[in-house]
Amino acid sequence: MFPLSLFWRTFFLLALLLAGGIFAWVQTLRALEFEPRAVEAAQQTASLVNLARAALRRADGINRVAILKGMGAQQAVQVTVREPGDRWEPYELDRFTRRVSRELRAALGPDAIVARSVNGGPGMWVGFSIERDQYWLHTAQIHTRPLQGRTWFVWIGIAVAATLIGSAAFAGLINRPLRDLSFAASRIRDGDLDSRLDENTLTSEIREVNRGFNRMARELARVEEDRAVMLAGISHDLRTPLARLRLEAEMSVDDAEAKRNMAADIDQLDAIIDKFMDYARPGEAQVGPVAVAELIQREASSFRDAEQIRISVRVPPDLIVLADETELARVFLNLFENARRYGRGTYTGVAEVEVTHVRAGPWAILTVRDRGPGVAPEKLHQLTTPFFRGDAARTAATGAGLGLAIVEKSLQRMGGSLELNNAPGGGLMAHVRLKRAG
Repeated sequence: MFPLSLFWRTFFLLALLLAGGIFAWVQTLRALEFEPRAVEAAQQTASLVNLARAALRRADGINRVAILKGMGAQQAVQVTVREPGDRWEPYELDRFTRRVSRELRAALGPDAIVARSVNGGPGMWVGFSIERDQYWLHTAQIHTRPLQGRTWFVWIGIAVAATLIGSAAFAGLINRPLRDLSFAASRIRDGDLDSRLDENTLTSEIREVNRGFNRMARELARVEEDRAVMLAGISHDLRTPLARLRLEAEMSVDDAEAKRNMAADIDQLDAIIDKFMDYARPGEAQVGPVAVAELIQREASSFRDAEQIRISVRVPPDLIVLADETELARVFLNLFENARRYGRGTYTGVAEVEVTHVRAGPWAILTVRDRGPGVAPEKLHQLTTPFFRGDAARTAATGAGLGLAIVEKSLQRMGGSLELNNAPGGGLMAHVRLKRAG
């Protein structure tokens, strides 16, 4: 089924309801208007016939001729003698004219004739008799017709236009609180925990929803504040004894190799703490134009140990993406670190990393590929899960298992995405998708 927003669903339902009401109103009005007009037209015509009949009945032959001449000179109503050879057409054409004819015969008698033309003359003709003489009363037909079709179309058009405008206005008013709620929820999702809704709205249900939402936002803000304080405390409380351990190891251990191993372990613990802090970092990314080639080269230059990793960058210098420079640097730093740890070649022991790009409409897709063993296909979707490593053989590698989780989270904050798959010739490919600037 074609998806519709709540606004359009409300609009169409209101429009359908109002249009049905207008249709019923029009039919009712026409029915109410039809009956009185038909009866009124028949009564007026019957009154004219009775007046003419009374005038002619009381006059002798000479005066009757004078009366006919005088009435024949009138433009609105004329009385003429009905000849045996007159040609006439029945008046009944539709429901209205049939009702008028029925009312006239009921008032004038069953022998009355109602015609719409006599001898080619249009109008409303009523044939009546006075003793042996027969006459025609002629009046303009326009006085007996109901409202014209064009008039109905004009009023119906106005009603339909008012229905559409009113439906749009009412749908907007009905959906405005929900639109505000959706906007506030999206701001909460993006990290703006100060978003609040109006708690003084007139609608009681919306007022309760807004109050509940504001309570939730306040609780989230409090939890986020507590989390930040807790992380800062953990970072401080862990790094202080690590610094003391490093100092004591350097001062108390004589074996240089043991000293190096202890220092490496302490460095690993410090790096793990950094990973935890990166993953738990709150806040919204400050997105702006970033020269991605220069940034990648800068991050790649920090990996200068040619015995562990070699990075080849094939990204044009004019490629500009919309990103947070600090977040994007952290993305490539983690991707390079992940390749250094897990993407080493089987024979060389060196991680050969290539960075390439493609343009896809408004998007730029940057691909970081290593030449390592890759990952089992059924585990690819788990690589961005915190603390997950690709296979058991890699658990010996140092790290917290948060690198790719940090990459995915950072890209989401910048409006991008991460996709992982195995390269055709071996190795892992990380596709970083970001919007291009301009």
